[in-house]
Amino acid sequence: MPELVRPRFTLILTYDIHNGLNVPYFRFIRQELEPALQDAGLVLQDAWHIAYGPYPERQLEFVTDELSRVISIMHSPRWERLENKLLSFVENYNVRVTRYTGVFKV
Repeated sequence: MPELVRPRFTLILTYDIHNGLNVPYFRFIRQELEPALQDAGLVLQDAWHIAYGPYPERQLEFVTDELSRVISIMHSPRWERLENKLLSFVENYNVRVTRYTGVFKV
């Protein structure tokens, strides 16, 4: 059973998926990115599809209780590999870390 996380920080990834790559993108997210971040102590809380407006179409939000977990993963060779693979599926990519507020972040 996964450890309960009291969210204090959020790692937010926003981007648009390249046309025609939805299936391999989704496979990568579910089979590689999400498990790797979960192993590092970050839990996928929300996965948004933004269907309207001048925003990236996808937003993933991973939460954790310790900022050091986010810093550690983002400065690791594992993150570099994951991020580079994600970039092969997406464009208009942005990543940021915020304090957890419990509400949708734009």
